[in-house]
Amino acid sequence: MYTSFFGLTEKPFAITPDPRYLYLSERHAEALAHLLYGINEAGGFIQLTGEVGTGKTTVVRTLLSRIPQHADVAVIMNPRITATEFLLTICEELGVALEDADRDSVKQMVDALNRRLLGAHADGRRVIVIVDEAQNLSTEVLEQVRLLTNLETATQKLLQIILIGQPELRVLLDRTELRQLAQRITGRYHLSPLSREETRGYVRHRLKVAGAAGEIFTSGALSELHRLSAGIPRVINVCCDRALLGAYTRELRKVTPALVRRAASEVYGRRFAPAWIGWLAGAAVVCGGALAIGAGTQLWFEHGGPRHPAASGAAAGIATAAVAVPAVVDPVAVPQPAAPAVQATPAPSINSLLAADPGSSADAEAFRRLFALWGTTLFNDKDPCGEATKSGLACLDQRGSWAQVRMLNRPAILTLIDDQGLRHRVLLTALDGQAATLSFGDRSERIPLDELSKVWYGEFTVVWKPKTRRTRELSVGMSGEEVRWLRRSLNTLHPSAAPPASSDLYDAGLAVAVQDFQREHRLNADGIAGIQTQVVLETALADPDTPLLAPQGG
Repeated sequence: MYTSFFGLTEKPFAITPDPRYLYLSERHAEALAHLLYGINEAGGFIQLTGEVGTGKTTVVRTLLSRIPQHADVAVIMNPRITATEFLLTICEELGVALEDADRDSVKQMVDALNRRLLGAHADGRRVIVIVDEAQNLSTEVLEQVRLLTNLETATQKLLQIILIGQPELRVLLDRTELRQLAQRITGRYHLSPLSREETRGYVRHRLKVAGAAGEIFTSGALSELHRLSAGIPRVINVCCDRALLGAYTRELRKVTPALVRRAASEVYGRRFAPAWIGWLAGAAVVCGGALAIGAGTQLWFEHGGPRHPAASGAAAGIATAAVAVPAVVDPVAVPQPAAPAVQATPAPSINSLLAADPGSSADAEAFRRLFALWGTTLFNDKDPCGEATKSGLACLDQRGSWAQVRMLNRPAILTLIDDQGLRHRVLLTALDGQAATLSFGDRSERIPLDELSKVWYGEFTVVWKPKTRRTRELSVGMSGEEVRWLRRSLNTLHPSAAPPASSDLYDAGLAVAVQDFQREHRLNADGIAGIQTQVVLETALADPDTPLLAPQGG
């Protein structure tokens, strides 16, 4: 997707925990230190809490990658289980052998576990149980957890338990009936969201790990990201991923504050205004209050204030000065009477066009108009791409930028998401450097690309006409009529590029010719003729009646 566009080796903001991407902020470093302390010191409980998305699971994964050689660890990821199932899971994680009859007996499992712990202690090994999402533990299971810490020798506890959970875990352990367990917690740490500077460092760290050579997010974008994410790493990841995709579809090398706000709008399902609007609103309230006080003061002096002439005059002067403030304005900024002028009718916004006639942006309607451009009829609107195959056509679903749409140069069905979050499918019939022409029912509208990019996030479908009976990715070592067509087509464009033209073997020479063609058309030059490469090649040799977005060479 956007990785090659920004020079990245992989997606930097995946939400799955990856220790390679751990950003050790001051908070995360302390949290990890608490857990490592729990592993290396004996007995009791260690408690780590944090809001959803603050990086608890990532810290745990990092901890597991740093487990010392003398430690055995059991990890319980799904604590919504009974006390018996909890014990059984620990035994299974630690490799404790159990008879089938013992699997339903709490006593037998505790005895077997105790023997395992004593054996580990004799060998100088530590045993740790890590419970993730511990706020979901039932009171019955928590009591069983407490009882496990009674397994001990004369000098130390045999089992170390680490509880990882959301803030609700602290509330749970504050219950009176769980006070015995709470008293055995030897270390507590709460993982807070990132600060503004830590958010900047976090984003830059992940981009650097993914191969970024320079800054991609502007300083303003990083500030906006912290404001809208509240420093929650998971939200930062999702917003950054969407912002990078938005920049890619608009062919922008930098992520701006506006792109971050648009990404956050997708994540939260509501719109966000720039921060300065809030400051402006506050300033307006202050100014409005000052004007109201000034006006009130004038009325007081006029109707209920002192009647002394000098005082009245002074008060009048003050009040006049107060209410005169709005008049001290640059006259250029104040609308002046002028002769009537002919006003150009503003172009309708893309959102208003989509809202005006929802039926014209339905999936079936878009495919029906696209098929008509190819001189065929859509009979089965439930499976338009299957219908295309029957007519000798083929669909290609893509996600990319305007540059990729131009490269394929075929009428395309764009997937648009309006400001209400509704999905639309609209036929693109023409495209130039400034605007796109969309088909709405019986009319066409020319929409500026900046306006259209507000609702398009890179998803589109094109239809093309393969010259062989089947389509497949072609690579070195393959043979058949598809390879013969590929070689012949490249020879037509560049004579002697891939001789001999009659060969149906995909050899090294043909791979070089494919790479040259891919470089010429700004495709990924891997020497593999994928469907996208074949579509671009077929477009380069298109018949005169082939529907295109722009004339060849235009």
